[in-house]
Amino acid sequence: MSDRETMFGKIWRQHVICELADGVHLLHVDRHVIQETTCAQSFAGLDQAGRRTRDPDLTFAVVDHIVSTAPGRTGETFEGGRELVHQMRKNCRAHGIELIDVDHPWQGIVHIIAPELGIALPGATLVCGDSHTATSGGVGAYAWGIGTSEVQHVLATQAIVQRRPETMRVVFDGLLGPGVHPKDLILYLIGRVGIAAGRGYAVEYAGPAIRALPIEGRQTICNMSIELGARAGFIAPDDATYQYLYGRPFAPSGHLWDEALLEWRRLPSDAEAVFHREVAVDCAKIRPQITWGTTPQDVIAVDERIPDPSAVAESDRRAAMTRSLTYLGLEPGEPLEGTPINVAFIGSCTNARLSDLEAAAAVARGRKVAPGVRALVVPGSAQVKRAAEAAGLDKVFRDAGFEWREAGCSMCVAINDDQVAPGQRCIATSNRNFENRQGPQSRTHLASPASVAAAAVTGAIADVRKLMH
Repeated sequence: MSDRETMFGKIWRQHVICELADGVHLLHVDRHVIQETTCAQSFAGLDQAGRRTRDPDLTFAVVDHIVSTAPGRTGETFEGGRELVHQMRKNCRAHGIELIDVDHPWQGIVHIIAPELGIALPGATLVCGDSHTATSGGVGAYAWGIGTSEVQHVLATQAIVQRRPETMRVVFDGLLGPGVHPKDLILYLIGRVGIAAGRGYAVEYAGPAIRALPIEGRQTICNMSIELGARAGFIAPDDATYQYLYGRPFAPSGHLWDEALLEWRRLPSDAEAVFHREVAVDCAKIRPQITWGTTPQDVIAVDERIPDPSAVAESDRRAAMTRSLTYLGLEPGEPLEGTPINVAFIGSCTNARLSDLEAAAAVARGRKVAPGVRALVVPGSAQVKRAAEAAGLDKVFRDAGFEWREAGCSMCVAINDDQVAPGQRCIATSNRNFENRQGPQSRTHLASPASVAAAAVTGAIADVRKLMH
């Protein structure tokens, strides 16, 4: 141990069981979260090998991806998901794993409930069979997505084999301007450095702008680390983190809380810590962001014009841009602002927390969804839904003409009954705008909750700043 250690280095060192090869280690996994679409095969592998889950108390199961979000839904509502829901229930009973089922008061999107319940903790290693597990980095966990065979390995051993990544620090300086939200910060970063910039790195987000964000906003930043090319992104814990986690169901309590605090306060990177790569972002330059293509790096400020592929020297990038514009039905040099939309989706593990819904409701309040637009709000968890209803946000959305749904992944992944029809244009708070992401031949634009609400009430991609009082 030295006085020049990064936060990542401290976490990694504390979890190494043994070194298997140069740079490859067996790591202990503190918390393991599973969801219904990626674990059935893993349990089948365990059963075939005659193995049991090693530490069932450290694994938490939730149903979130393939269930309906229609009001009053059950695990049976979406016919295409019933088999996986039934299999999840059967496997959790057989292995003694706690299941947060569809009707559980804690149910929600896996990456939202992990911090919300205190499953994710500062300095902990947390894995899940889903790429956006990095969301839990917002509370200082080292969290990343794993594959099906790795899920099976963690269930059997409570450990995982990993090659140690290099370290990157992204420092956000300055103040956020009007209409700018955490989603705009991470989209701006990805647009500037590209979707491969984080490949091979563990990314630490830092700087005064990050420190000023609430914990929910920090989770949004970390959520899209995978879109940066990294498997994990995290933010050092501070007093705001500890206040957020205190009293959560699976967080330490009593004297264990006091002991945990002592350890957590040692986690932040040392002042002289050296990173393999550093990136600086001036937040004063960031305006509300909107994607124009089929990757998150295809992004501009809402008041900019769509870039021209012919102005790009690199042939592969030029071809990709041309394909994206053709798929989206857009022309280079045209403004995105004013482009009509068919669907507005507020939800996903990126932006479905209470603060996200508050930001959207502030825009929707006193306005009406534009004719011909389907607008839906999908809270990220049952707890978020109850808190929003207690604050009257559901009434704000309903009065404006939004659908008010049950918690789940919904349109973000579109493997349930929430989909965008072929050719329709959707503005969404989710994290991916790939071809066919929200349904076959669907067209997706990514933006913040406030910007999505602005589009819903105007019927077109809009500059939310023009709707602010």
